[in-house]
Amino acid sequence: MNIKKHIPNAITCGNLFCGCLAIVCAFKGDLVWTAYLVGIAAVLDFFDGFVARLLKVGGEMGKQLDSLADMVTFGVVPGVVMYFMLYQSIRGMVKYSSDSVAYNSVSFWWVLLGFLITIFSALRLAKFNIDTRQTDSFIGVPTPANTILVCSIPLINNFHPDFMGFNIISITNNFYFLISLTLLMSYLLIAELPLFALKFKNFGWVDNKIRYSFLIISVILLILFQFIAIPFIIFLYIVLSIINNMMNKAKNLEH
Repeated sequence: MNIKKHIPNAITCGNLFCGCLAIVCAFKGDLVWTAYLVGIAAVLDFFDGFVARLLKVGGEMGKQLDSLADMVTFGVVPGVVMYFMLYQSIRGMVKYSSDSVAYNSVSFWWVLLGFLITIFSALRLAKFNIDTRQTDSFIGVPTPANTILVCSIPLINNFHPDFMGFNIISITNNFYFLISLTLLMSYLLIAELPLFALKFKNFGWVDNKIRYSFLIISVILLILFQFIAIPFIIFLYIVLSIINNMMNKAKNLEH
């Protein structure tokens, strides 16, 4: 029995297990621990592919298992988190409504919009599995990046409700902000937007300057702003990818 070939799959199963625990924590009302578990899962998701390439044991089984695990951790979990955040936001609005009964009956349907993230994550993963263009880069925002963005909101609300005198939670708990974020990220999951992947074929600066630049800026932002930096890092990733695409097009036109 070749144990070596099962190591990446075991790491992938760890990702899946974290996703299951994250859902349990969400339904217990602990979205902070949900976010922590998503962070652990994201690390495992990165290393399963890295270890598979290192050990040269990649295969179709591993690819399919990775996709199924990602659907739970980076598909179901962010939908559940957004559902609860919309629910909490609606509850706050009901308190100030003159007709709370009518508000409650309508609000049930609004909170279900959180699961648009789950639906579009499934579409994203299905496209990834059959799209031959996505071997060294991505088309559309990867599901882990989207999930990290969504799950950063409970962390910000818990640890940085007020930052430098600014009431952050007034934005992150706002119903219209959450709905807008849901719609935007659902679209970006399946958008025809090329994004670079953090896959290093070598460690030279010339071939990886966009990756190194992103990682250096991200570390600086995390040190300075902690959890508040996470949404900015995700949008930095998108902006740098767009800049990188423009530079590559300019190079191709020159040649």
